[in-house]
Amino acid sequence: MRNRWAAKLFAAPLLIGGVALIAACGSSTPSASPATHSPSSPASGTHASTVTIMTRSTSKGTVLTNAQGKTLYWFAIDTPTASKCTGTCLQYWPPVIGKPAAAAGTSLPKGFGTITRSNGQIQATYDGHPLYTYAADTAPGMIGGNGLNLSGGLWWAMTPTGAKLGSASAGSGSSSSGGGYGY
Repeated sequence: MRNRWAAKLFAAPLLIGGVALIAACGSSTPSASPATHSPSSPASGTHASTVTIMTRSTSKGTVLTNAQGKTLYWFAIDTPTASKCTGTCLQYWPPVIGKPAAAAGTSLPKGFGTITRSNGQIQATYDGHPLYTYAADTAPGMIGGNGLNLSGGLWWAMTPTGAKLGSASAGSGSSSSGGGYGY
């Protein structure tokens, strides 16, 4: 009788632990992931989600934003095929990860695309420029990163025309210069 009681005493925790382990392994609930992924997950970009791109008026003109209203930026030293923002740069300039698509009713004259970052993530591009947000822009419509010279180059808010955001008329494209690389 003593052996049966001991067997039941030890079997219960083992059974409960086994059920918990099976439940944890078989969970179909996706875990939350941070906005930027670590370099150790190269396959994360192979099934990139869609990123909705919108426009928003600011005090200096119209800019592209993500679905949360955060201004999108481009880095002057990037190329159409590679991001030059790596390491600590990414703390301030998180890349826009995913395949870009214009929000319903949004007309954008330049083309969308993607690049593959060195860690395998798919980064959205517009007009050939990899896109980023700026960590110091804490509310929708802020353009605090526009014209900053950080991380070895200039940062510009992305406009629908691809022109640099500068004066109040830049949004209309009437007096702004083109958005090329290296300036």
